[in-house]
Amino acid sequence: MPTYMYKAMTKQGVIVRNKVEAASKQNLIKSLKNNNLLPISIEQMAYRSLGAQKKQKKNVTDIQEIMKNVNTTQLAGNKQKTLSAKEKINLYFARTEKITQRDIVVFTQNFYLLKKANFNNIHALNTIIESTENLSFRGILEDILAGVEAGENMYTTMEYYSNVFPYIYINMIKVGELSGSLTNSLEQAVKYLDDTENINRKLRSILIPNIVQFVLLLVMLFVGTLFAIPAIQNVFDEVGTEETLPAVTLWFADFVDKLLIYWYIPTLIVVGIVAIIVFYVHTPKGKYNYHYFKYKMPIFGELIFALDFSRLMKAMLLNLKNGMRIQESIEVSKNVVKNYVMLSMIETSINNILIGQSWIEPFEKSGLAKPMITEMLKIGMQTDLPEMMEKLVEYMEIDIDNIMTKIMKALPQVVYAIVGVVLIFFVLVVLVPCVQVYMGNFLFSAYGV
Repeated sequence: MPTYMYKAMTKQGVIVRNKVEAASKQNLIKSLKNNNLLPISIEQMAYRSLGAQKKQKKNVTDIQEIMKNVNTTQLAGNKQKTLSAKEKINLYFARTEKITQRDIVVFTQNFYLLKKANFNNIHALNTIIESTENLSFRGILEDILAGVEAGENMYTTMEYYSNVFPYIYINMIKVGELSGSLTNSLEQAVKYLDDTENINRKLRSILIPNIVQFVLLLVMLFVGTLFAIPAIQNVFDEVGTEETLPAVTLWFADFVDKLLIYWYIPTLIVVGIVAIIVFYVHTPKGKYNYHYFKYKMPIFGELIFALDFSRLMKAMLLNLKNGMRIQESIEVSKNVVKNYVMLSMIETSINNILIGQSWIEPFEKSGLAKPMITEMLKIGMQTDLPEMMEKLVEYMEIDIDNIMTKIMKALPQVVYAIVGVVLIFFVLVVLVPCVQVYMGNFLFSAYGV
């Protein structure tokens, strides 16, 4: 049984180190975590050095007994170090540090570069783990490394951390490992993460300022209706003028008053509608219709379909280049797609191959794929499919950029229109009565002038 030297952190923030025997590195990691220890590093001892120290070992196979006394083997000595409040805070945040998208991007970029330099998976992971500062992410990478050392694929361990690695990302790695093109899959994963971050950044730059304006206008609208409008009405009543507030102001003020009294009714209605929608979406038919809506929705629908189809074509291209048949390449590549509509088209495509029909037909009949895409695939089937799919991927990259350009032009107009409607309503309901009081015309009516 191999012997490992481990370094871990206790709940109190104490760094401990010990030498134990374990069936595998993965089993040792699980044992440490079960005993509330956070693994920092685990190194297998060389067999040559074990013989000289064999007499000094005692109960090395009893891991649980070692774990009970683990706090007595500390780097600082036999006495437990007393940590300052600042050190405790820093260690607490180090243990609970959140894993960010940036951590995953850096890991993927480094792993891609090392694989491109012909590092094997174990060597590449070991190198990356040593330079990973985020202890939470480091523990996950240790688990992945343990799985690889045990003969498993990387994606099998990543699936246990679906809350850290995106679904599409995991399946890109899966396609790469199953097709023998992990380096190319990592390159695609890097591009996927970068593109996703760029899209999110652009959307945030447009949506966040306008959402803030929208919320502020709503707050000003309700505050003005609750405080400014009653004050203006009191002025009119005290002076005895025949002037009245605008009809839209009176209507909205009455609406707000009733809303404050019967607030639970609209709340229950909204909660009920949301609950019905959520329940329906979690049914098979509801999820299918929801995913179909995502492909047909205004502004973003075309982009979502293009991204999914592009990922499918890239995965298929990797598999075809590595000698897979079309049916096998589609079967493996479907894992990069999560949309039920796309998956149903893929399953129909596989069935068509089995009965000798065109696998392109389901995508063509769906009405979602552009004619240019399906025609290029048809030509590829008659000539050289991998070569044509390379050109198709290039075409789709250009098409996605064009769609993004259109969205970046259309989205601000839509958001400005919504904010503009709320602004006009705010002017009519609140500002017009304020201007009416400022001008003082109601005084003429009060004195019969």
